[in-house]
Amino acid sequence: MAHLELIPKTDISSFRKLAIGSWQTAYDPTVYGTLTVRMDKALAYIEAFRQRTGIRLTVTHLVTKAMGEALRRCPEANALLRFNKIYLRKKVTISALVVQTDGGKVDLTSAKIDDADAKSLRDIALEMEEAVRRVRERRDVAMEKGKGTIQKIPYMLLNLFTKLIGFLMYTLNLDLSGLGMPKDAFGSVIITNVGSLGLDTAYVPLVPYTRVPIFVAPGAVKEVPVVEDGKIVVGKVMNVNASFDHRFIDGFHAGVLATTLREMLENPFEKFDALDTLPAAPEAQSAPLAAAG
Repeated sequence: MAHLELIPKTDISSFRKLAIGSWQTAYDPTVYGTLTVRMDKALAYIEAFRQRTGIRLTVTHLVTKAMGEALRRCPEANALLRFNKIYLRKKVTISALVVQTDGGKVDLTSAKIDDADAKSLRDIALEMEEAVRRVRERRDVAMEKGKGTIQKIPYMLLNLFTKLIGFLMYTLNLDLSGLGMPKDAFGSVIITNVGSLGLDTAYVPLVPYTRVPIFVAPGAVKEVPVVEDGKIVVGKVMNVNASFDHRFIDGFHAGVLATTLREMLENPFEKFDALDTLPAAPEAQSAPLAAAG
């Protein structure tokens, strides 16, 4: 049984082949970029969504849905490398990094959303809430089993272990869930909200063994002077920071992703779930916008 459902990409340009041959690992070809977006309407949409449904919608949910749509529009960015050949993923899977605490020890793990391009924002918010709850309550059996396996590896063998795991799970495309490794734990994109830490800008390093080519780090929403209709006004903006694997993602792909993110985040009432079609909660309560991480 295959670890992932993949389709080999055959029409590779000469530049792409040269880029693949120029770097051997995922930490060499990293490209960093920041997109600054207006968030006034997004925050208003989050508040209205919460009032309507009682669901604690956050910026992370908006970015997850927007990235799912971005990869639908740009399927060539939804890919990974195997034996220096590009393979396109059949599914759009996006994961969010979750802080997990236990007895004073802080750990990071992921909560993933499969088929993020096809799901509504409401479904993503509910599914991610449950996934985060399972992770934090240690009810995600596959994830806990994988962590237990890693804990048994001696420190001196960790580098070899991560290289071997990446090779077996992605290069050879083997399903190792029977050995305690969760299936496709990180997906196509990893999102980590550095804004919850009070940071405006931060770039997340690519992690070679995950084979994830795109890391997205939304920053904190802040008030700044902006020009609107020729006048300077106070506006709410957010930096969306990203790290890309340049071996098969270039400026064209990044441009499609950035355009989609800006389009959806700056026009949320038109691009996300229509509020009047959502089921209303009997006693919907909204969390403070300051908590919209």
